[in-house]
This record gives sequence, structure tokens and C-alpha cells, in this order.
Amino acid sequence: MKKLLVSVVDDDRFFRESMCRLMRSLGYTADIFPSAADFLASPRLAETACLITDVQMPAMTGYELHRRLIDTDQAIPTILVTAFPNDIDRARALNDGVVCYLRKPVDEAHLTQCVRDALKSAGSPEEES
Repeated sequence: MKKLLVSVVDDDRFFRESMCRLMRSLGYTADIFPSAADFLASPRLAETACLITDVQMPAMTGYELHRRLIDTDQAIPTILVTAFPNDIDRARALNDGVVCYLRKPVDEAHLTQCVRDALKSAGSPEEES
């Protein structure tokens, strides 16, 4: 069975690479992007089963990326991560269908559960057991 693709969008190279290693260690295929624009231009956009993205990025925030995907009928189960969490942004994101809103540095166990929840919400067969 083909491995599910988790895409990571973050302007912090260290975070992108560590998330990529973690996703691969969990058995997923992982792809990384330094910006929302790079992800949106990717030929792998349609393959992405789960998106992990930073909230604070230049040009387009993670929340704006999530909205853009919804508005263009390309919704992907999304996990937002941020070093600057606040209750208003968290409530807005969760209200808008974001699967999880996590504080950096992320707790790996919590993130792993969020990825599983995201894949279940997308109806991915590997995650419905």
C-alpha cells in the first residue's frame, strides 16, 4: 500500500527537517516546503493527506494557507503550529476546521495523535483501524 504523504510548510529550516524526519520515522512519506507559495505550486499538493504548517510565515500565514485551500476546494486536513499561540487564533482556527493548533516546540506524542486524527478525518484507510 502506498505511504500517505504529510507535507510540512515552515520558514524555519530546522523545524521543517525535524518534522520530515519524524514523519518518516512514523512510516509516512514527507515533503517539506519553505513557504506557502512553494507548497501551493507543488505538483504534490493533490497527493497531500495531511498538512503541518507554521502560523507565522512571511507573505502567507499558515492560517491563510488553510483558508486558501478551503476556498479553492482543495481542503487538506491541517495542523497549525506556532511559537506564539493565543486563544483567539486557536479558537478561530479550530472553528475553521483545523485539526490541531499546537505550540512550538511541539510535543511529539501530541503531534503524532494529531496526524492520526487528521488522516482519519480525511478517510485515509491506513488510519481507520
